[in-house]
This record gives sequence, C-alpha cells and structure tokens, in this order.
Amino acid sequence: MSFVDHVRDAHDFPAGLVLRVLGIPASTYYYWRARQANPSQRELDDAVLLEQIVKIRSVSEFAAAYGSPRVWLELRRQGVHVGRKRVERIMREHGLQGAHLRRGWKHGSTRQNPAHRPAPTCSNATSPPPPRTVSGWRI
Repeated sequence: MSFVDHVRDAHDFPAGLVLRVLGIPASTYYYWRARQANPSQRELDDAVLLEQIVKIRSVSEFAAAYGSPRVWLELRRQGVHVGRKRVERIMREHGLQGAHLRRGWKHGSTRQNPAHRPAPTCSNATSPPPPRTVSGWRI
C-alpha cells in the first residue's frame, strides 16, 4: 500500500486511478491508511512488549542468546502477564531468535575467537621429535 502512496505522490496520479490499475479495492487502501494513523490497542501493547523483550535480551552478552521460553520466564519474573505464544510471535515477527544447535552439528555452540593463536609450546612444528629406542619404537 505504501507503493500506492509513492506513485500517487511522485506522479500526481489520483489514488483511485492507481488502485484501479493495480486491482486493489479502494476500501482496502483507505482501511490500511486508517490503521497506519490509528494503530490498534494490540499493536500498541505489542510495541511496549517488544521494548521489554529487547531490554531483557540486552542485559548481558549471554542474554542475546535467549529464546522465547527464557524471555517469557523472565517477563513472568518481572510481573508481566503475557502468553508464551505471544512472546514467540513478537520475537518471530522482529527476527529475534535464540541460540540453538541445529540437527547434524558435530561441534558445540561456543563462539571462538578467530584471532586466537595456540601457545607456542603446543605447536608440533617447532618441537623436536621424541627420542627413539633401539628397536625403533618411541618411548
């Protein structure tokens, strides 16, 4: 619907003409504009809840990995009465998801520092080989 506003403003076309060309009923367009001007109470409550969710997830570096169950529990601890599925929906709509291991992963979820270098004593390239016995086996 914002495309209709853009075309109407940029090219001075009447909204009715643009809607007719696109095959959109005029009532749908004007309903959308009314909802943009006056959001519903649920949308306003969702915006407040989203702020609380973002606040919970920004408490520490580990809280950013919180998924919806942990965020929901934290909201309950804070005294916010909200449904678990509502928290899931809001987080899904805004692209917030917790850390999870996908099926088939063989390694843990630890984020390693790519700039980390191993200690010099652990490197096999610089250490001499261990001494051998007479029979050729290592001690």
